[in-house]
Amino acid sequence: MKIGVLGTGSIASTLSNTFNRMAEAECYAVASRNIVKANEFKEKYNYEKAYGSYVELVKDPNVELVYVATPHSTHFDCMKLCIENRKPVLCEKAFCVNAKQAKEIYELSKKNNVFVSEALWPRYMPSRKLIDDVISSSIIGKPNILTGNLSYVIYQIDRLINPNLAGGALLDVGVYGLNFALMHFGDDIERIETSVKMTDTNVDGMETITLFYKDGRMASLTHGLYSRSDRKGIIYGDKGYIVIENINNPNSIKVFNCEDKLVKEVIIPEQISGYEYEFLECKKCLEEGRIESISMPLNESIKLLEIADNIRNIWGLKYPFE
Repeated sequence: MKIGVLGTGSIASTLSNTFNRMAEAECYAVASRNIVKANEFKEKYNYEKAYGSYVELVKDPNVELVYVATPHSTHFDCMKLCIENRKPVLCEKAFCVNAKQAKEIYELSKKNNVFVSEALWPRYMPSRKLIDDVISSSIIGKPNILTGNLSYVIYQIDRLINPNLAGGALLDVGVYGLNFALMHFGDDIERIETSVKMTDTNVDGMETITLFYKDGRMASLTHGLYSRSDRKGIIYGDKGYIVIENINNPNSIKVFNCEDKLVKEVIIPEQISGYEYEFLECKKCLEEGRIESISMPLNESIKLLEIADNIRNIWGLKYPFE
């Protein structure tokens, strides 16, 4: 599969290293708004072509899948460009800035019969099913509480504190916490409670979010830009609990009983980077003629952003361009 990448940032570098180790993917084309950067990236990661504009790349007839690796404030425009040029697209998270944009992409995808999916990588990983299998085995009994956290020391990065670029913790790291809850507890949510510490630039710097489910379960999530958290996800039941190390790329799944004794450990398969799974699924979907992925259909991307919109409404956070 000949892949074209929009953007030359850190995520594009990680992805390119992954592609170069996959038999199923080829680093074909890269585009930047700066042709010098595009050429440097091309040489470093062995791409065949470099372009000085996104338009040039999507008009290349040999590109079979476009990965949007630009900041999330540009995702809507980049995906729209791809769809209008009939290019299948896999877009880095957050899928869009808000649910309104996501719904428009969904309609454009259907209208033009073009494959679109969000690259929220835990959705595609084997660990997702492994965790669900542990829950459904009843080894921890009835699950009642889920916790998850994801925080990094990234407050110094301009795009993450710039309201004009949809900055803040929620759309950068918070989507992983929300996704962790939605994957394993679902979306039958009764209400949301949340607290936030805003940055000097008036975007969310740290937050706690509690999702109350209609059946009585709760999910408690913490995200931030100022500290390095342990990134753990824990699912508590009446017979024990599951500890997942790193909710955005699980590397360990351990089960403890009510006496805190380790009773089960699930081995997670070795991987290149974890990003390979989303591309393998995209390849499969394109071969089968699908316009949505199986693991992350677009209605799931919309649901996640509707929850994020709801949370921002509670905070009173609206981006200047909304």
